[in-house]
Amino acid sequence: MRLNQVTVSVSDIPRAVLFYTCLGLRQIVSAPHYARFACPDGEATFSVHLTPLVQPETTTVYFECAQLDTQVQALGLQFDSELVDQPWLWRDAHLRDPDCNHIILFHAGEYRLNPPWRLQDT
Repeated sequence: MRLNQVTVSVSDIPRAVLFYTCLGLRQIVSAPHYARFACPDGEATFSVHLTPLVQPETTTVYFECAQLDTQVQALGLQFDSELVDQPWLWRDAHLRDPDCNHIILFHAGEYRLNPPWRLQDT
């Protein structure tokens, strides 16, 4: 099994498209109620769907960035936190999209799938 895409609810498609393309995603589908993006690395996609009532702060999406510090500095967006080295061995910065979906840009490298506390395969 392979993850294809994650979809989040938004209240304004053009505003969401502007935000997510600013993050570096490339829009590949456009509709009045929907937009889909290709992630710059790998084959995963991400989409937004127009919803009449978005429940803020109920969704968290993580985007891994190989050059995290450079990308965060280059974006020019308002972040909720500075870059932080987390105790789970990831480095991350938090921000919110225009509908208050929680977005985390991070770099974990090897530790994303193989932290020291990973369960042993059986």
